[in-house]
Amino acid sequence: MQKIKFFFLLLLSISVFAACQESKPEANDQNADAQTGAETKVLLDTFADLQILRYDLPGWDKLDLRQKTLIYHLSEATLAGRDIIYDQHCKYNLTIRKTLEAIYTDYKGERSGAEWDAFETYAKRVWFSNGIHHHYNEVKMIPECSQEYFTSLIKACPEGSLPLNGASMDDFVATAMKVMYDTDFMAKRTNKDKNVDIVAASAVNFYDGVSTPEVEKYYGDMLKNAGKNAPLFGLNSKLVKENGKLKELVWKAGDGMYGPAIDKIIMHLEAAIPFAENDKQKEAIRLLIEYYQSGDLRKFDEYNIAWVKDTEGEIDFINGFIEVYHDPKGIKADWEAVVQYNDPDATEKMAIISSNAQYFEDNSPIMDEHKKAEVKGVSYRVINVAMEGGDCAPSTPIGINLPNSNWIRQEAGSKSISLNNIENAYNKAGGAMATKEFANDDDEIQRAKKYSEACGKMHTALHEVIGHASGQLNDGIAEPNITLKQYSSTLEEARADLVALYFMPDPKLIEWGVMPDGEAYKAEYDSYIRNGLFQQYRRINPGDDLEEDHMRNRQLNAAWAFEKGAADGVIAKESRDGKTYYDIKDYEKLRVIFGELLREIQRIKSEGDYEAAEALVEGYGVKVDPEAVKEVKSRYASLNTKAYSGFVQPKLVPVMDADGKITDVKVEIETDFIQQMLRYGKEYSFLPPMN
Repeated sequence: MQKIKFFFLLLLSISVFAACQESKPEANDQNADAQTGAETKVLLDTFADLQILRYDLPGWDKLDLRQKTLIYHLSEATLAGRDIIYDQHCKYNLTIRKTLEAIYTDYKGERSGAEWDAFETYAKRVWFSNGIHHHYNEVKMIPECSQEYFTSLIKACPEGSLPLNGASMDDFVATAMKVMYDTDFMAKRTNKDKNVDIVAASAVNFYDGVSTPEVEKYYGDMLKNAGKNAPLFGLNSKLVKENGKLKELVWKAGDGMYGPAIDKIIMHLEAAIPFAENDKQKEAIRLLIEYYQSGDLRKFDEYNIAWVKDTEGEIDFINGFIEVYHDPKGIKADWEAVVQYNDPDATEKMAIISSNAQYFEDNSPIMDEHKKAEVKGVSYRVINVAMEGGDCAPSTPIGINLPNSNWIRQEAGSKSISLNNIENAYNKAGGAMATKEFANDDDEIQRAKKYSEACGKMHTALHEVIGHASGQLNDGIAEPNITLKQYSSTLEEARADLVALYFMPDPKLIEWGVMPDGEAYKAEYDSYIRNGLFQQYRRINPGDDLEEDHMRNRQLNAAWAFEKGAADGVIAKESRDGKTYYDIKDYEKLRVIFGELLREIQRIKSEGDYEAAEALVEGYGVKVDPEAVKEVKSRYASLNTKAYSGFVQPKLVPVMDADGKITDVKVEIETDFIQQMLRYGKEYSFLPPMN
């Protein structure tokens, strides 16, 4: 999935694209609580660098019983896979999570004081990140309570409540302390440093006992023998070495890896079929079930084609092994799921973007040979999230474009969505403090205040609908994860961002009524440059390189533009009172520069030019000035903001008659992050602590 997460927007000054969505600027109070009709509290909790929000389900009561029942069953399938993402991100994650749950449930000692507070913060961080590594910067999070205290908490629990997995209490504690406290052991979830064996140096549970060259050869040989329209080999398996030979452990139902959780997913998908809105939707669900049962990636391609063609209903969903950001090789996919229903008014307004996809392709600055002669099947909807799971929760995307296979995009098209109720929640929780602190002058501040919301939603739409769906590979060129390797995801996100940035000033957007006027795009340019060159550094420590693909992408685009425009003074770097500012002097020239970089990145993708990809990412997207990081963190320290946001989700509760038939589905608002995480751990835990 090409997706905007997050993961991406802290305040007026933060760009809408980031791997973990932040609080968005300027609260939008137009959307009242869907269940009560009154404005309700959005911000629920803050800890570490995180804040917990809640989102509404607007229009829920307007859905009919069939639609609500379909959403309920799809939502249960969404939550059923929760254990999978924990295990994928590190083989010890489930052990640690289940230990935290046992302490919360069974520890009878004092639950107050600095040590307990530090333990509780660590537990919440693990739940937020679906594991022991930071959800965004990939580094292992270390508990701030002492090892002795943590050990005492574990040993005070009944052995039967702990995930000992056959180990003695002492051995279990020793392993847990090493996993949590040893800064050298599994230090990074995903390591893309070009100077190391990125497979061996990454903690993700996608490989065991294999090296980067072995991975490349194994899947390279598969691709050579696959013929036309090859599936995304390796997407749904763990690659291991047994008795000197490489072997895939396929993630599938029954006796496959993650079988118990996938069996539950299938059970709920099967329950959803009778309530599907049309035959195309039924067929897509059936094909997804067959794929989960067999693990056959060609069946997954069949499902994706059927899913793309299903555009008639009001309800849709995503469920599967989809996004490859966390595999250092860009091959293995995280499990994730989203259930959604349409926002018809917003969809109608923004449909102009997808209906004019050919206009954007024809007028793109990329080379003619890299343009699609005919853009097929591009659909775009503004939706409301009903439930999210796996890598989409608690930290969520704000935009999604699927499928990822380039040949399916070429032949069948793609679907894009913007998550309206998620964006609304960010709006309600936001503020303008960071813009005031980092903007160069009052003109920027006023532009941000006036245009931020319109720019954010347009950037999301253009990034997802047009950006990821544009361009084509040259004949005979393999998928970018093969040709561009660890740089493919960074460059794909950079490419989609550049499409949005290039077209936001286009007069057609004003003519179509989706941008306010010819000045609006400048607010997005201001924000993008500030964030890419400076503000996003709040997420790392001095001396760190950028690891996360979206951070690399934003710095790459901004730094390249800064350098290429230096001779003409396009962007000025200024210092006043010991503080750094960036000031765009020529917005029109900056657009030209963005177009030139878009042209080059599309060429790199279309031709599979690995050397150019490496030079671009390593040259512009990785290294950071430690002094700039120190300054950014110091300036943010005085602001009452958090870098990342996640969500407590509504609970969908079926109302049954005496025969067990669903007669309604009610929405219960949950507001306690810890309690929801404990409930999920109790109700949706289907995998053993080690897999």
